[in-house]
Amino acid sequence: MMMIMMSGFIKKTNSSALRLLQLGNGISPICFAYFQNPFFSTSSLKKKPRYVFHKIDDALALFNQMIHTHPRPSLVQFTQLLGTIVRMKDYQTALSLFKQMELLCIPIDVYTLNIRLNCFCQLGRVGFGFSVFGRMFKLGLQPDTVTFNTLINGLSIGGKAAQAVRLFDDMVREGYEPSLITYNTIVNGLCKIGDPTRAIRLMRTMEERGCAPNVVTYSTIIDSLCKDKLVTEALNLVSEMTGKGIQPNAFTYNSLLHSICYRGQWERVITLWNEMLANNCKPDVVSYNILVDASCKEGKISEAHDIVERMIQDGVQPNTVTYNALMDGYCLQGKMDEARKFLNSMMIVRGCVPDVYSYNIMVNGFCKYKRVDEAMQLFREMSQNGPFPNTVTYTSLINGMSRLGRLSVAQELFKEMSAYGLFPNLITYSTLLHGFCMNGQIHNALGLFKVMQNSGLKPYIVHYNILIDGLFEIGQHAVARELFHGLSLKGLQPIVSTYNIMIKGLCKAGITNEAYELFRKMEVNGCLPNSYSYNAMIQGFLRNDDLSTAAKILDEMVSKGFAAYISTATMFVKLLCSDTTGELIHEIVGNCKLC
Repeated sequence: MMMIMMSGFIKKTNSSALRLLQLGNGISPICFAYFQNPFFSTSSLKKKPRYVFHKIDDALALFNQMIHTHPRPSLVQFTQLLGTIVRMKDYQTALSLFKQMELLCIPIDVYTLNIRLNCFCQLGRVGFGFSVFGRMFKLGLQPDTVTFNTLINGLSIGGKAAQAVRLFDDMVREGYEPSLITYNTIVNGLCKIGDPTRAIRLMRTMEERGCAPNVVTYSTIIDSLCKDKLVTEALNLVSEMTGKGIQPNAFTYNSLLHSICYRGQWERVITLWNEMLANNCKPDVVSYNILVDASCKEGKISEAHDIVERMIQDGVQPNTVTYNALMDGYCLQGKMDEARKFLNSMMIVRGCVPDVYSYNIMVNGFCKYKRVDEAMQLFREMSQNGPFPNTVTYTSLINGMSRLGRLSVAQELFKEMSAYGLFPNLITYSTLLHGFCMNGQIHNALGLFKVMQNSGLKPYIVHYNILIDGLFEIGQHAVARELFHGLSLKGLQPIVSTYNIMIKGLCKAGITNEAYELFRKMEVNGCLPNSYSYNAMIQGFLRNDDLSTAAKILDEMVSKGFAAYISTATMFVKLLCSDTTGELIHEIVGNCKLC
């Protein structure tokens, strides 16, 4: 469709213009006459001072004044006003003013339409953007590179990178010359869909076409490579760009720092940090936050505090993200009282207002360590004083209450979040499902599962795992097996944990042969048994006093590099207490590990 539209435009045939008019776009015949005015120009806008407004009401007042002025100001001035409103990120207002211009039959050109197109794209309504693109053809206007850049960017930020690439290919095929912005937008789109290799190929192509990559091009690809843990390849690109005289910026270094920090390669971090300073690239708050967060996750709270002190000395002020990382570090070590003090004093003293993430870290930490009453106290603080709790807050509380068997409170929280317009996500449902099943309330679990399906959320395999396990726990073996065998009809494939739940459940139910058959099918179906699979199967045969088969599976397990759990070894010992040689007992205990 895109190719048909573009080729029709380039040929500028009357038939194509009429065909596009037949699509209907809401322009009245009277207004269309304005677009045919030979004195109407679509030439390049001359650079003029931009309007500056401190609030949107001032812009609206000026627009109102302009439309009542006789004669009216030029289209250039209207376009500049719209552009200023867009720079204020008030896209909806800009679209509303554009509509008024249409109703008043104020002429528009490609630049005005590009602004409207951009508004739709920024609002995530790319489909309407393409309608504007079609209107250009209808009006006989020539789309320019900015038009394509805007559409490509709209598709990219809307998560439609593949469509953005196709539009780019159409653009090149029809003879439009991509700008550096176009290339960078496509490079970003390719990296967003996890294809840095293709992004690199595109960068090579742009060089061949005489369009030199800049720091944005390289940094975007380097960031994508780092996210894919391809640090060596990322560093090679850094060497390449510096060899061409393109200096990495803070974003470039931050991508590398983040990747190297979380691999625990601190010596390389120091080297990179020194290189950053040597290249006159001053670390920013993001750079320091990466170091603080990585230190906290490794349990190095003291070192993290030292980094914060250094950052202040270097003139970089810590922000809420910095303090959130420190609080999270305390929570990871179970030092909830220190974390609470930090929330109450340090952040406020430093002038950083805690955000919803700050509270969520604390709520989750309290729930993790079964201090749910303190978590609820924080939750009430949020509800009364702000920031308002979000889905993550409620999910953490539901999890904490469920783990302690306080399911009535968990259910009330679930209902409350829905009443406040917060939608439970897949994790919320899995958390409450697990709580019901863990406490033997399978009827409530199945009811919640139905609610989840009716909400439009598609259950993942983990949700089925929870239900299957819960059904086995209350002796509903037939229903559990039926649910398992129906997975393929729902487009889901069992994973290792699914098989393990089935094997454990069937063995406990005394259906060992079926469990063993399933165990042997795992590898055939692309799921390699793990240590749990083997131990569950061995224990199943030991419960049936089938020592011979259990011993064979044990041999196989050891040959695969897995060890017997202490519980498995204990079962063997009980059955072999009369063994005179002791050889098998020695082998079992020698391959034992604590469960």
